[in-house]
Amino acid sequence: MATQLLIYERAVPVSQQRHRDWYIKTGTDYRFAGKVNSVPLVGAEVTVAAQTFPIVFAGEADLVPVVLLGVRDGENLFVDADGTWDGKYIPAFLRRYPFVFSSTDDGKTFTLCLDEDFSGVNTEGKGERLFDVAGERTQYLSNVLNFLQVYQAQFQRTQALCKKLADLDLFESMQAQVRLKSGQQLTLSGFKVVNRDKLRALPAETLGELAKSDELEVIYAHLASLSNFGAMVERMGATGTTGQSEAEPV
Repeated sequence: MATQLLIYERAVPVSQQRHRDWYIKTGTDYRFAGKVNSVPLVGAEVTVAAQTFPIVFAGEADLVPVVLLGVRDGENLFVDADGTWDGKYIPAFLRRYPFVFSSTDDGKTFTLCLDEDFSGVNTEGKGERLFDVAGERTQYLSNVLNFLQVYQAQFQRTQALCKKLADLDLFESMQAQVRLKSGQQLTLSGFKVVNRDKLRALPAETLGELAKSDELEVIYAHLASLSNFGAMVERMGATGTTGQSEAEPV
């Protein structure tokens, strides 16, 4: 099944037969996200996430906005050693864990899945039960399902926004260079940002349409968020960072 894995080890469809006596105990331990240096965002959360993280666009086929959480692979600078989340905002992609939707028909239908390797899974009555004694869905599970349905709808709207920006030819490839105190330089590449000059050059009618749909607000929040690169790399003991078009000399 196609799932947005990344942090999921063993996503299994939730069923009354398999999970009738299962409980889920969530908390403030985000060690499950400790080795991801970026996660996707939906458009509705870009403006608030932009206050803390740099936001760029990435993806193999279709671009989506992502928050950058680290520079090196396998490193999340916003998860402390004890699993505490050290940031003002927690992306919805992480808040929905250990649940996720999967699809076998290119997104026509979705199945609710649970990461059975999540540390909070138990049958000892700790946390929230998935099914009641009669085998019916609990309010907790209904709330989870509703949250993921809203998330999926927002994700599809975000994909449509990114396609629109691509069709308007607003994206440019960028890379960031980080200089550590040791003198070592790291390069973060493979992402895109909106080109300000191309955005300003759009016809007034197009800009007006983007403003009316609140999409222009998302674009400017993304651009403003790029100033968070410096604060992010300071967490790893770096002394500076620069961002530039890949067409320019590094």
